[in-house]
Amino acid sequence: MVGFYDTLETRSDDERAADFAKVLPVAIANAKMNAAGFAESFADINPDQITCVEDLVRLPVLRKSGLSDAQKKRRPLGGYAALSMDKVHHVFQSPGPIYEMGQRDKDWWRFGRFLNAAGIGIGDIIQNTFSYHFTPAGMMFENAAAAVGATIIPTGPGQTELQALAAADLGVTAYAGTPDYLGRILGKGDELGLDLSSIRAAVVSGGPLFPQMRQAYQERGIQCLQAYGTAELGNIAYETSAMEGLIVDEGVIVEIVIPGTGKPVANGEIGEVVVTSLNADFPLIRFSTGDLSAVMTGKSPCGRTNMRIVGWRGRADQATKVKGMFVRPEQVATLVERHPEVSKARIEVDNDGKSDIMRVKLETNEGDCAKYQASIKDILKLRSEIEICALGSLPKDGLVIHDLRDVN
Repeated sequence: MVGFYDTLETRSDDERAADFAKVLPVAIANAKMNAAGFAESFADINPDQITCVEDLVRLPVLRKSGLSDAQKKRRPLGGYAALSMDKVHHVFQSPGPIYEMGQRDKDWWRFGRFLNAAGIGIGDIIQNTFSYHFTPAGMMFENAAAAVGATIIPTGPGQTELQALAAADLGVTAYAGTPDYLGRILGKGDELGLDLSSIRAAVVSGGPLFPQMRQAYQERGIQCLQAYGTAELGNIAYETSAMEGLIVDEGVIVEIVIPGTGKPVANGEIGEVVVTSLNADFPLIRFSTGDLSAVMTGKSPCGRTNMRIVGWRGRADQATKVKGMFVRPEQVATLVERHPEVSKARIEVDNDGKSDIMRVKLETNEGDCAKYQASIKDILKLRSEIEICALGSLPKDGLVIHDLRDVN
């Protein structure tokens, strides 16, 4: 078993909760005091009253669209960095565009924890095929390699023949990049008759790791583990050799919420991943990744004790057009809030060959459909069929809007 990165990984639930009670008020106060964007949205928030994960529901969710809009009004980082620009080492760009900061400080993005869990450290040579162009992925893993004492080859993606030659010539022991690109390097090595048997570990992200792909690498003696992160937040969760879910990183707090609401789902249900970063330089509080996932019960056999999630289960942004009008999860949340007797709502959209059909399914004990029609028209701006459903009968798949139309 690989040694732990630090003592944070093995805290008891009580120890972790006690630590959260100390760090959360500090994180909220820092964001409110030093990041203008949060100063506005947290104007009525007393940081000393935010001391546990459950308290976070009192804070607004920050979405990528909101961050992008803020950056257009308040350049360059929208008022969400807690450092002045003369102290920022890097600025990256993601689609949107969204700009993210980065620092050269030790393990600033926290992927060193992931590399350590994969058994990568001093004496390893990592071929880093993540991009260094605009996006932070390349720098994230370079920063992580430095944190664990490994040597890195900053290849970036592409030029697969040169990648294979470098791996063979330098005795590369670990690969970093998207899951599929390792297969292309190995295939090119086979084609050229190169010995790539020194590669024993792969740390991957940014794409699906299919079981057959992982098995193919395993058959070549390469343990392939994946991490889940974003350009804004860095490492969110990562696999260990136990390969039973992804363990939440110690530098973030993860909530799984009903899409569009910010309210927690029931235990084990699929919902939207909302992350609070404890990074004092770039304190993103309740930032929505736009992804769906779910909490796994129990603890990892590897000995790390933090919460686990099941991995990616789709996108939370289920906005769709119905009769030319956008319908969004936030509107569904507003509908439920207007009627306290409704515990859950789901919209299904179909087409009968002539026009779109929208059906609003409501979990409630009150069976009068007519009482909801005005609210639906007011909030969704569309007329709809209404179906009353028994409590607990709607699917627990994270979908608030289910588009059944054949778009091909």
